[in-house]
Amino acid sequence: MTVPLDIVTDLAHGGRWTSLRSAGREWLWRREAPERDNVSPGDAFVDAGGLEECVPTVRGDPDHGDAWARSWTREEEADVVHCDRFALARTVRGTTEGAEADYVLTADPGFRFVWAAHALLDLSDHASLHIQDGARARLFPEAAPLSDRVWPEGAAWVESDWPAPGGLRLDRFGPDDGTAVGAVVDASRCCVHDREDRLSFALEADGQPVSIALWRNLGGFPAQHPYRSTGVEPMLGRVFDLAEAGPDDAARVPASGEARWRLTLTTNCRCA
Repeated sequence: MTVPLDIVTDLAHGGRWTSLRSAGREWLWRREAPERDNVSPGDAFVDAGGLEECVPTVRGDPDHGDAWARSWTREEEADVVHCDRFALARTVRGTTEGAEADYVLTADPGFRFVWAAHALLDLSDHASLHIQDGARARLFPEAAPLSDRVWPEGAAWVESDWPAPGGLRLDRFGPDDGTAVGAVVDASRCCVHDREDRLSFALEADGQPVSIALWRNLGGFPAQHPYRSTGVEPMLGRVFDLAEAGPDDAARVPASGEARWRLTLTTNCRCA
């Protein structure tokens, strides 16, 4: 049975999704972060949980992108943020199966960017992430001490196959173990299972590289005062840091000056 999704966003504080609820279950993890009230563009990221719109990068400069530290506005049916080099419009609507979010990024033709729906989910130790077996997955340097192979000197990432790239079973969240690992998987859809509950993501973007990013922080980050945060992040691009993107690793604004994509969320299982 499909259960509708209720979505709440906070336009004054970066357009963040603060609630994603189905049948009495809250999917988004949140934390108290009063310092979020006074941030400015370019500040170090302040993690309040929820789902952040990270663009034009996730890691790197600016930290978690340029949209999270700005106020958004409502323009007709869209939520809009204006940044220095681009504008992003998001239109969220409920569907019979869950919800859809349509995006339009407006910028000069050729503008390259990474975007991620940086969704930090409130998951139990039993939760698992289902992506098609054998999909290529990139691991990043924080995984080097945990990998079953020697990390190449100076490598920004290494590639292997899902669900156990580098010998790490990343499809299982599990209990806190003091580790924190990020990965980017070459896939356009995924499904989160947590006991009887399901949450599926699907991303459509004609002509753009699409991925599913994972942030599995089981009490290993930050170094001081670590906490648990588990992120499942539909992404345009194949890297966290735009500065590390190769020719095919980032989205690009076409000649029209508009890049468009759709994120679909459902509460039924759409496992690959």
